[in-house]
Amino acid sequence: MGVPVLIIGKSGTGKSRSMKNCVGKDFGVIRVLNKPLPFRGKLPGNVCSDYGKIKSAVKSPQWPKSIVIDDAGYLITGQFMDGHSTTGKGNAVFGLYNQLADDFYRLIQAISEAPDDRIVYVVMHEDTNEFGDIKPKTIGKLLDEKVCLEGMFTIVLRAVKGERYAFVTQSKDGAVSKAPDDMFPEVEIDNDLLYVDNKIREYYGIENPKNREREEDKNDQ
Repeated sequence: MGVPVLIIGKSGTGKSRSMKNCVGKDFGVIRVLNKPLPFRGKLPGNVCSDYGKIKSAVKSPQWPKSIVIDDAGYLITGQFMDGHSTTGKGNAVFGLYNQLADDFYRLIQAISEAPDDRIVYVVMHEDTNEFGDIKPKTIGKLLDEKVCLEGMFTIVLRAVKGERYAFVTQSKDGAVSKAPDDMFPEVEIDNDLLYVDNKIREYYGIENPKNREREEDKNDQ
């Protein structure tokens, strides 16, 4: 089965920036929003907000072994904006939220049906709930109650920006972050998705030699 990884963070904390070392590697990106990436170079992929096409891509052996769904939270936002004005009130509203939850849930399920050597990174903005907990941003309490998004992932990284751009790998400062204890060497690691990908593959024994070339070149110098 494929490995789903959730990445959350505020705007400007380096979520998309983390992909810059993935250029030229076995990575593809599905951009839910049609906006340029914040670095030079290109990653193969497309702009798509259609759940069916995205699910087909993450399960397709024709796509790279590592796939990033950038701005994935806008799948929920876009579906809500398209449907809320025509939904009406009462039970119809609950029906819309149920559909939002169901569609996103099935997307994560599709990742579990992907090829065994595939890692799919689901990138979302973060939000703070009424209890002060920092979690992935969705649309309202009902969706959070229907689907605990972070519970569907073994690995949740939080992008932060202080003196440097970094990923937080374990729970800290009220934010949901988690990974197997010995997967990463520190609680805060470099904001580098290629490094993250190599560490996850090393841990699960699903290495991709093409994505390790940069590290091997560095070691040879």
